[in-house]
Amino acid sequence: MIGDPKYPLLSKDGDITIGALFPIRSIETVPSFVFTKKPQPLSCSSVNLRDFRRAQTMIFAIEEINRSESLLPNVSIGYRIYDTCGSRLSSMSATMALMNNHNVAAGDTYTCKQYPIHAIIGETESSTTVILSRTTGPFKIPVISHSATCECLSNRKDYPFFFRTIASDYHQSRALAYIVKHLGWSWVGTVNTDNDYGNNGMSIFLKTAQEEGICVEYSVKFYRTEPDKLQKVVETIKKSTAKVIVAFLTSYEMYNLLEHLSIQNITGHQMIGVEAWITAKRLITPNSFHVLGGSLGFAVRNIDIEGFENYVTKVFWETAFPCLHTEGNSSQYAINCNIYRDLLVLKSFSDDLPEQRYASNVYNSVYAVAHSLHSLLNCKEGCEKDLLIQPQQVAEALKQVNFTVKMGESVWFDSTGGVIAQYEVINWQQDSDGSIQFKPVGYYDASLPPDQRFLLNAENIIWVGGQLERPRSVCSESCPPGTRKATQKGRPVCCYDCIPCAEGEISNETDSNDCKQCPVEYWSNVEKNKCVLKAVEFLSFTEVMGIVLVFFSVIGAGLTILMAIMFYSKKDTPIVKANNSELSFPLLFSLTLCFLCSLTFIGRPTEWSCMLRHTAFGITFVLCISCVLGKTIVVLMAFKATLPGNNIMKWFGPAQQRLSVLAFTLIQVLICVLWLTISPPFPYKNMKYYHEKIILECSLGSTTGFSAVLGYIGLLAVLCFILAFLARTLPDNFNEAKFITFSMFIFCAVWITFIPAYVSSPGKFTVAVEIFAILASSFGLLFCIFSPKCYIMLLKPEQNTKQHMMGKVPSKSY
Repeated sequence: MIGDPKYPLLSKDGDITIGALFPIRSIETVPSFVFTKKPQPLSCSSVNLRDFRRAQTMIFAIEEINRSESLLPNVSIGYRIYDTCGSRLSSMSATMALMNNHNVAAGDTYTCKQYPIHAIIGETESSTTVILSRTTGPFKIPVISHSATCECLSNRKDYPFFFRTIASDYHQSRALAYIVKHLGWSWVGTVNTDNDYGNNGMSIFLKTAQEEGICVEYSVKFYRTEPDKLQKVVETIKKSTAKVIVAFLTSYEMYNLLEHLSIQNITGHQMIGVEAWITAKRLITPNSFHVLGGSLGFAVRNIDIEGFENYVTKVFWETAFPCLHTEGNSSQYAINCNIYRDLLVLKSFSDDLPEQRYASNVYNSVYAVAHSLHSLLNCKEGCEKDLLIQPQQVAEALKQVNFTVKMGESVWFDSTGGVIAQYEVINWQQDSDGSIQFKPVGYYDASLPPDQRFLLNAENIIWVGGQLERPRSVCSESCPPGTRKATQKGRPVCCYDCIPCAEGEISNETDSNDCKQCPVEYWSNVEKNKCVLKAVEFLSFTEVMGIVLVFFSVIGAGLTILMAIMFYSKKDTPIVKANNSELSFPLLFSLTLCFLCSLTFIGRPTEWSCMLRHTAFGITFVLCISCVLGKTIVVLMAFKATLPGNNIMKWFGPAQQRLSVLAFTLIQVLICVLWLTISPPFPYKNMKYYHEKIILECSLGSTTGFSAVLGYIGLLAVLCFILAFLARTLPDNFNEAKFITFSMFIFCAVWITFIPAYVSSPGKFTVAVEIFAILASSFGLLFCIFSPKCYIMLLKPEQNTKQHMMGKVPSKSY
């Protein structure tokens, strides 16, 4: 070896040597390089109590094994523990020193009975462990870390000789996302250490958070030597709206962040932490609870090692600490006791011992190496000490170890060189005396079934600021039932607007992404959270419009019956005889039916009512128009018969008139029978016109059939109108043709306007339009044809004479 050797901080000779790297001090002072003289050695300061305890744990475990009669019974284990000062430079220097025999100078010959080192315990941080593993990897020296959790180290291709007695961050990172999801937080910020540990852990968290629907407002990182980046991180936290921060930091970066947050009085953020800092005693300061109070995080299980407390407070200082003893098992190097002065102040300090969560990991690491050596040295009653054990053999043996330590914990390594993930969920709480306590409030155990791995007792948690109520951290408040989430453009999916569901759609859950379409016969209620049956609409007898139409139908039928009674009582009078009483009574009867048939259009449509309403309308109106047509023909023939030698009336007497009416009506009956046989009308739920209600109506079945019925009625009406128009100028004081012409004009006008009104009217108004057309045309026929006669019979009886009918009333003389 050329140059000054680097000596271990703590060491002991043995048959087998285990190396270790711990950042026992955290601040490294680099000497000035003037290049005119040899640089001074690097100096370290600021004792890191946690890692000093880990070094003590390693020595405690080795001494315990050396005393054991069952494990390596006649083999002594030595150790060389280096202080890396939390520096990558010192870590590399210590690694090179471990792999070389520091007693051999350049040019000397050295006979190797055993390798200088058989395994290395360390490092504490993932980044330095990566450097350590990459450096020792080509020499196949196994590295066993007690706290390096980076998932990157699970890659057996890059790190085939790396083992750890702590779980990979793969489980912790995913568990962080699960705890955020479990507590209902969908809007978080993240900050991580800018090294292998923080970057890999945060990468897994962000991926899992995305899978779980958690949105990240910001994701920032910094390293302990980057104050500018740290300041930007603090500014980002200050401006953010997220009330939850997932801090994937080491205790060093967390301490720096805590200082800046305290100085700027940035509080009110719920911290979610990792095992690296959640139980770090160095973070407990007078002002830290204002920032970190209520913090939640995962910690390595706290397992008490029997006899350890007595050892570190008494035995260690008497037997293993340099400068306080001169036994032959101490380091043989010239020791400058000044470098141990800052450690001596810890001799009587024990307040931190109840929170030594990594001590069991170091303990298990040492025992894993011991069990590997036990199998390699063929230890039974004794061990074959003369066997040359290579570090690679130790690495292969480590893959096979499976033992239980005295605390009852089973130790074995999986295919990645790691152990099963088992964490406690820790909550920062403050006791009545103001002291900060790390209270367990749950656990995560990857060895259990998936649905039993995570448990959180939320009722035992004290939240940020000492509050008992869980804080909320959402970008947008939950969308209530009846609305759906609409993502805001350019923002994460957790930032959304609540849009009311459209008509006919519902959402019956909170935070629905989509609204569900109601079934075809259902519609959304006012709150849009339930589908209800659509209102069924039809023209009923109980509504105002139905009552009005029934009233006019009954009035029309009643007036028609009254006129029929009047005509019957006056049947022997000249005016009744002169106006063809043979057809007047059938006409009045058919008009009565016309008025009454409109009632079939009112009420809930049924199969029979649908068939009845259209056929009854068609037949009664043809009967009515046939009677009018007969009367018109009679008027024409009556005047033709007055011509000399014309006996045409004998061919169109009362019998022929009734027969013609019957014939015209039978044709309509035949059309209706064909219609009902081929494609009859039927009840139909019309849901096309209105979305929110069902129009219960009668479908025509066959549009052709309905058109034929209306067309036949129209044909007769037009024919009647033409004949009446031709007969309007015939001489007579009471020429009925003029009244028939006017009635047919009203009839045709009503039904011509009916067609567009029928087509354009919505819902029950379609039926109302049809009833109105029936009533209007019926009233038109009734009043135009019969009211003049009733007027004479009731108010002008003196005109009800044969002479007046014949126009032979004598003139008055003056």
